[in-house]
Amino acid sequence: MKVLVTGAKGFVAGYLIEELLEHNYEVIGIDNYFKYGEIEKSYDNHPRYQFIEGDAKDIELLKKLLVDCDHLIAGAAIIGGISLFHELAYDLIAENERIIAAEFDSAIWAHQNKKLKKITVLSSSMVFENTTNYPTPEGEELKCPPPLSTYGFQKLACEYFAKGAWEQYKLPYTIIRPFNCIGIGEKRAKVDKEVKSGNIKLAMSHVVPDLIQKVLKGQDPLHILGNGNQMRHYTYGGDLAKGIRVAMESEKALNEDFNISIDRTTSVLELAEIIWKKINKDKPFRYVSDKPFLYDVQKRVPDVSKAKKILNFEATTSLELALDEIIPWIQEEIRLGGI
Repeated sequence: MKVLVTGAKGFVAGYLIEELLEHNYEVIGIDNYFKYGEIEKSYDNHPRYQFIEGDAKDIELLKKLLVDCDHLIAGAAIIGGISLFHELAYDLIAENERIIAAEFDSAIWAHQNKKLKKITVLSSSMVFENTTNYPTPEGEELKCPPPLSTYGFQKLACEYFAKGAWEQYKLPYTIIRPFNCIGIGEKRAKVDKEVKSGNIKLAMSHVVPDLIQKVLKGQDPLHILGNGNQMRHYTYGGDLAKGIRVAMESEKALNEDFNISIDRTTSVLELAEIIWKKINKDKPFRYVSDKPFLYDVQKRVPDVSKAKKILNFEATTSLELALDEIIPWIQEEIRLGGI
């Protein structure tokens, strides 16, 4: 079985491609180095992996790569931390629409003319940006008000691309909605702008690596965005990758959507204190609140029962265990100047 993964040099793809190779897939990855520049992955020289430097908007290139592929995982997108929602508000919708349209044009062609079985679309929990229904089940995106951020709105559009391609061309799909993926490999992006947080400048605006950086650099009191009551489900990248693979493989996942997430709610303040205690041990935890961003959604709490019932999938890696891997990695990246 062969899979084409777009956005192959991205953060989530780093876990996903490793998962696919471990389960004996042949994998083609395509990326234009837009986000991180030229970076190396541990599997770059794997005998069942082929990397192509190219643009996911290049329909003819995608068709060429899909000729003998069984699956397409549409992961390419401009994506980043919360500051990016404001800095690139237009590009996030315009460029990502061009990417998803090219992916679907190519997938429809490959399904009709070659052997492509299905497209798996990576959406986002941001489609639920304006919900008040918690835990939030699949289908709520059709009932709650649409997202206000251009990023969330475009991710919702990706889901409509999937539904439209099925209705008109009978292209099977599966939609995956990750919730706050965390792990290693998330470096400083070329498009990121530095934002000052207290006495420290950051360029990622992702809560876990940002908090870890600030604590490692000795910030005291620790600066957090808002009052810290924002509720999140921090899902380890390896668990997310497994969920994507299982959904891609399952016939029960055809034309279905799944929230893929750990079943544990953690506030930003709780997260900050956990990180603080792992790094600072017995030093008293102190924090101050900074003004939050406009699109800092206060609550993202998914219902994950559908994935458990249909796919027999559960994310199981605890936040504490994930942090034990992430903290030393970020410490080394700070030393190397890569974050």
